[in-house]
Order: sequence, then C-alpha cells, then structure tokens
Amino acid sequence: MTATEILSLLGAAMAAGAINAVAGGGTILTFPTLLAIGTPPVIANATSTVALVIGTGGSMYGFRKHFAGIRVWLWRFVPVSLLGGLIGSWLLTRTSNSVFAHLVPFLILFATLLFMVQGAIAGLVKRSAAGPARTPLIWPAVVFQFLVSIYGGFFGAGIGILMLATLGFIGLTDIHRMNALKNILGSLINVVAALMFIAGGLVDWPKAGVMTIGAVAGYFLGSHYSQKIPQLWVRRMVLAIGFTISAITFYRQFRS
Repeated sequence: MTATEILSLLGAAMAAGAINAVAGGGTILTFPTLLAIGTPPVIANATSTVALVIGTGGSMYGFRKHFAGIRVWLWRFVPVSLLGGLIGSWLLTRTSNSVFAHLVPFLILFATLLFMVQGAIAGLVKRSAAGPARTPLIWPAVVFQFLVSIYGGFFGAGIGILMLATLGFIGLTDIHRMNALKNILGSLINVVAALMFIAGGLVDWPKAGVMTIGAVAGYFLGSHYSQKIPQLWVRRMVLAIGFTISAITFYRQFRS
C-alpha cells in the first residue's frame, strides 16, 4: 500500500467509526474507499466488515443497563440472526467478484436510501411507542429479522434501521431497549459474517489492520463527542457521499 492509500483507509475507517457511534451507516464510506484503491468487490466487503466489527463490542457495552429488559426477546431473535448472518456471509463467499460488482451500485444505493429514511422511521417508532398498545406481531417479526440478517451477512449497510422497524412489530415501547436489542443482534450478525469471511480467506489483512486502527479511533471520538457534532451535518455528508458513489458506480457499470 502507498502512503496515500494508507491515509485514505485510515480516514475512511475513522469517519465510519465516528458515524456508526453517532448514527450508523459507516460502511457507506469504508466499502467504496476499498474499491477506489483497487480492492476486488468481494474482498472489499469482507475486509470492511472485519475492520469495523471490533467497534460492535463498544456499542453493546454502552447499552448494558438495558439488557435485563430485553432478555425475554433474545431467545426469539438471536437464533434467526445467527442463522441469517451465516447464510448471508456464506452466499458472499460463493459470489464471484464479477457478479458482486454488478450488485454494488444497487447495494450502495439501497444502503444510502435506508440511511436517508433512518430519522423518519425512528420518529414513527417513537410516536407508535407513545400511542395505544398493539398486539405484538412476533412471528412475522422473527421472519423479517431472518431476512434482514441474510442481507446483513451479505452486505450489511443499513441493517440497523431495518431491525428498528422489526422491533416495532413486536410492540416494544422503550427506544433505549430497542437500540440495545438492535445493537446486540447487529453485532452478532457482523461477528458471524466476519468469522465466515476470515475462514473463507476473503480478508485483505494489511488493509483490515489499517482500517481497524482508524475505526477504533473513530468509535472512541464518536462516542465521546457525539453530543457536540451537529448530526444534521453528519447525515448530509454521508448522504452526499452515498448518492455520489452510487451514481459513479452505476455510471461505470453501464459504461463498461
């Protein structure tokens, strides 16, 4: 790696770690950066997942006081999350770079759109929680979580907001407990995917090492200074980057 590539990976991973600590969606930055420096698409996706997975421990630790209140839901959602993450990551190990490259523009666009509606869905969940109680739709939520987990194991960007919608189906009313459960499930999906990618030999370890350093620093800065960062600016920056990268990848695909 050149010095420019190392600095690019450090910067992207640091920004991704900070964004994940504040709002989520950091994969939108790390994955395209790896592509930009010539990493094959499948390797880039696997390397990005492994580099960012260390920060998941911190995200779970931050919500530890809410674990007692969500324990009853874990036996329903943890098994399907692990299985879905395993299936999704296995599918990636069986996907060629050429096929995945054709999916990249759509995956980035989908993740960016999810990030765009994140605030709106979170607002709907809060208003729904404040309204009258509803009959929990448990098993449809379990099935939906299984599908979300497959997507999470395969690509992963934007699964947080999808899981938040899932938890709304079961009638959870405490947004902090919802975030705690979402972080546990998302962390398990990412850990399973990372282990599958490592076992499949899909990780570019020098790049993953550089990005891990940046991601840890980003998670630390984001968790400590998130209250001082105008989140609207962060969201606008991520959206601009996401839509720009999506447009570029669509242009390159249809041009080739």
